[in-house]
Amino acid sequence: MSKYITTVSWSRDGQSFTDNQYKRSHQWEFDSGQTIQASASPDIVPTPLSDSMAIDPEEAFVAALSSCHMLWFLSIAAETGFVVEQYVDKATGILSKDKDGEQAITKVTLFPHVTYKKASAPSSEEHRNIHKHADEKCFISNSVKTKVEIEPSMSKKSV
Repeated sequence: MSKYITTVSWSRDGQSFTDNQYKRSHQWEFDSGQTIQASASPDIVPTPLSDSMAIDPEEAFVAALSSCHMLWFLSIAAETGFVVEQYVDKATGILSKDKDGEQAITKVTLFPHVTYKKASAPSSEEHRNIHKHADEKCFISNSVKTKVEIEPSMSKKSV
């Protein structure tokens, strides 16, 4: 069993509060010692009450799914003997109403583009199978009810 701890902190700092006109900026502190500025999404809470330069929980959720998938993908590719030169995913998340009428990230689509060393690149079918296996192994994907789709692409690089 593993345990993960983050500290999320916010302070009123003398702002008005009960009129709902307080700033949503806050901090995420991780056990690695890193601190990240976070805020409500400006799509949900307009600026200046939100900070458009900070990470919002919705995009962090999408990034966590993408990162987890990538890490499993790289592990499986390495175990299988395929040399990955680069992995880039411009993942997207859709916030909409779920089947119960509640706002939720209802769909995340990963668009991983993988560049392999040409001499050790998989076939298109092997490439899709690695993504399928990575999706099955991803702890984050296995922990949520959000539909996760994968639209992979690949290229080969002569080295």
